[in-house]
Amino acid sequence: MLNLDSLLDVVGELFADEISIVVSNTKEYIYHRPSKRIDLKIRPGDPVPEGTIAYKALTEGQKVSEFINRDVFGVPYHGMAVPFHDNGVLDGCVVAIYPAYTEGKSVVTLKTQDGWVPVPFSEVKYIEVRDRKTIVVADNITGTHRNSLQNFEFVLPHELFVRCHRSFIVNVTQIKAIYPDTHSTFMLSMRDGAQIPVSQSYSSYFRKLLGF
Repeated sequence: MLNLDSLLDVVGELFADEISIVVSNTKEYIYHRPSKRIDLKIRPGDPVPEGTIAYKALTEGQKVSEFINRDVFGVPYHGMAVPFHDNGVLDGCVVAIYPAYTEGKSVVTLKTQDGWVPVPFSEVKYIEVRDRKTIVVADNITGTHRNSLQNFEFVLPHELFVRCHRSFIVNVTQIKAIYPDTHSTFMLSMRDGAQIPVSQSYSSYFRKLLGF
C-alpha cells in the first residue's frame, strides 16, 4: 500500500511548477513539498505559527483561502487550507500554496476585441466560466482572462470576492439580494440584473462567509 508521504509526493508532482503542498496536525507541520516557484522553508516538526492559513483553518474549523504577507515566512503567498477530521475530531489540515504573482497589484487586465484593459478589482462584478473561457464582467466592460477561477480565488481580495459555484466568483458588494432556490441552494440577484446560482457544494461555505 502506498504510504502517505509517497501519495503526497505524487500529488505534489502534479503541481510541482506552481503549488507547494503542506500538511499539519493540530500543532505542527508534518509534511512539506515545495514547488519550483515557492518554498516557505517549512520543516516537519515546525510549529504552526499564528497568522498562517493553516493556523486559521485549524482554529476556525473551515476552509480558508487568502493572501498572506511576507511577515510570517518572509515570502508573500496565496494559499488555501482545508482542515480534515478523524472520527469527527479535528486532526490537521492540508495547505496548497501559490506564489504571490500579483502582490501590490489591484487590477484585472481584460482582453477585449480592441486590446487589453486594466480594471480595478472594485469594478469587477463577477467572473464566469463559459464555453471553456473565463469571462470577467465589470462596470461598463466585459472581457476574457487566461486565469482559471481557481487562480482567481488566490489573486482577488477575499474580503470582496467569494466563490459560489464551480462556474462563478462574485463581488459581494454587487449582490442586491439572496433568494432560496432549493432546500440547500440559493440564487443571487446582482445589481446589474444578472441572476447567479449558489450551488449546493458552495452554499455552506458561502453562508459562513456572508454570515447568514
